[in-house]
Amino acid sequence: MFAPLTALPYRHVLTLPAAPCAVRIARETAELTLNGWGIGLRHPTVDPALLILSELVTNTIRHAAAHSPQVTVIYGASQERLVFAVHDTHPYQPPLDGPVDSTGGGLAMVRELVCDLGGTAVVRTSTTVAGKGIWISLPL
Repeated sequence: MFAPLTALPYRHVLTLPAAPCAVRIARETAELTLNGWGIGLRHPTVDPALLILSELVTNTIRHAAAHSPQVTVIYGASQERLVFAVHDTHPYQPPLDGPVDSTGGGLAMVRELVCDLGGTAVVRTSTTVAGKGIWISLPL
């Protein structure tokens, strides 16, 4: 399932205001961070991972910003796995098996991409602060 984040040799945490610019910043940070970790942007997992990340941050801004003024993105990797989470302080835990929304996105699209890549997606209640995180683990 999920390796503990502390067991991953590469880790980075980014906290942003829950505003539309957070999507771009989270994605650009992921690109720079992955590149710095030696995970090339042409790796076949990277483009879908960036799309998943963008969708999760967008969903947080769209659905949780009123209760969560910040969004935290946690990035982690090893030679075998890419792990990231998007955390907000809204108490609602969305199901990962909902319908694809009218824009073609939503958590159902996230679930499909994760499954296609052989990864896992889990909604976890935070044990240290209010809210939840959606954790994604993808094989490299």
